[in-house]
Amino acid sequence: MSQYIHIGKFVATFGVRGELILEHALGKKTALKNIETIFVEETKGAYLPYFLQSSKGKDHAEIYVLMEGVNSKEAAHRFIHRNVWLTEDDFRKLAGKSAAISLLGYMVVEAGKELAVIEEVIEQPHQVLVRITLKGNEALIPLHAESLQKIDHKTKQVHVVLPDGLLEIYAPETVV
Repeated sequence: MSQYIHIGKFVATFGVRGELILEHALGKKTALKNIETIFVEETKGAYLPYFLQSSKGKDHAEIYVLMEGVNSKEAAHRFIHRNVWLTEDDFRKLAGKSAAISLLGYMVVEAGKELAVIEEVIEQPHQVLVRITLKGNEALIPLHAESLQKIDHKTKQVHVVLPDGLLEIYAPETVV
C-alpha cells in the first residue's frame, strides 16, 4: 500500500471551467509537473484518486488545478476545504528541500539518541511543531531557533536540544 503525504487543501474555485486553487506546503512554486494523480480526502482516511488534466503554479503557496471530470465551477465547488494528498514518491519529487514539510520521515535525535520518526509537520507563525510517537504516545516537538541544532539531509535526521522535562510529559518513563 502506498504511503500518502498531506500537502494542502483546496481553498477556492477559479474561473468557470472547474479549476480549483490548491493551497500547499511544498515550499516552492510548482505546477505539479509529471504528477498524474492527486488524492482527495472525501471522508477521514479515504483518499480518492483524481487525474490531473492541467496544473499551473500561481505562487509559492498556491497552484491552479484542473481535474478530469470536474468541468464546471459548480462541480469544483464541492472540493473546497478538502485535503489533498500525494503518494510519498510524488511528494519527494516536488517538496522544496528547505520546506518544513520535507522533514516528514526524518528521525528526531536528541543528545545522540534517536527518539522517533516525524509523522506530521505543523507550521505555526513562530515555530514548527513535529509530531512523533514516543513510547506509544503522541508527542509534539518544537523546532525553532533554540531547539533546532541541525538538519542532516543525507542521513535524514533532525538534531534537537529540548527543554528539560519535555519528553517526560509525553512518556513519563523516558529518561534521556
